[in-house]
Amino acid sequence: MVVQAYILIQTDIGKAAEVAAAIAQVNGVTLAEDVTGPFDVIVRAEARNVDELGKLVVSKVQSLEGIHRTLTCPVVHI
Repeated sequence: MVVQAYILIQTDIGKAAEVAAAIAQVNGVTLAEDVTGPFDVIVRAEARNVDELGKLVVSKVQSLEGIHRTLTCPVVHI
């Protein structure tokens, strides 16, 4: 079973489009869009398990230039 999540991202001022384009290239990211509101970029990602999802967020997403803060919201199927 694949674990899916939305990653809500706050970027440095003026960096949303650049960050979204960079994140879209990360393996495991299925969608990355720059948006308006309290977050600047919303990402849909998937991984084999929660540990792999955590590694994706910490080592690949958060390490990108221009990211100020992330909030990961795993998808649940009720």
